[in-house]
Order: sequence, then C-alpha cells, then structure tokens
Amino acid sequence: MIGKLYSIETKKSFKDAVVSVLKSVEKQGWAVFSVYDLSERLSAKGFSHPPLKIIEICSGKHASRVLGKDAFASICLPCRINVAQVDGKIRIFSMLPSIMPELFENVQIEDVSEAEKELKEMIDNSK
Repeated sequence: MIGKLYSIETKKSFKDAVVSVLKSVEKQGWAVFSVYDLSERLSAKGFSHPPLKIIEICSGKHASRVLGKDAFASICLPCRINVAQVDGKIRIFSMLPSIMPELFENVQIEDVSEAEKELKEMIDNSK
C-alpha cells in the first residue's frame, strides 16, 4: 500500500484477474457500472500500452452516505478497481475512500471506513 493507494500483486493472468475482480465485486453486493479497456482505447489512437482495465463499481448505501454529506464528493465516485500489467506483473489496485475526508470537509473518516474495508476485501479476494 502506498499512501491512499491499495495495491496487490497476483499470479493470475490479466484476463483471470479481471474476471476475479468482477466476481469479488458481485459477491460483496456492489454493482459494476462499467469496464474500460484503456490499453485498447489508447491502441485505437496509435499508442501502445500494457494491459489496463478500469472497473467502475458502486455501493448505493455508501455512495448515498457520502453524497448526503457533500455533493462535491461525487468527483470520487464511482469507486474504481484497476487491473494492470506493471513491470511485467499483474497488479490489482484502487484509490482508497479514506482520501475523501482530506478533500471534503463535510466527509468524515467514519463515512467511508466501511466502504474502504469492503473495497480492500474485494481486492484481496481477487488475488
């Protein structure tokens, strides 16, 4: 973990890691909003990049709690779990919700602690 980034390495293939994240999100009861294949989109523009997918996820109860405190916090929503090939290794990572109280004075750590715990569990269970 680096600051407000939670990251793990997995021995799974890139494709299997993505599937594992999707299953973990579903098991946790969160919704998957969208999956972006960033390396594919960059390739379409003529840029080469190692595999990278961004998986947008949301928990209605957690999002509602934070938005009830500060509508500007919506810039941090939905949460994202990324799967990427970094230095030849497959990594699963996310920005931690605990950064939000540093950005928005009406959002307290208690407002995001349960979401952060669940997000870490989803990542850990994807390994």
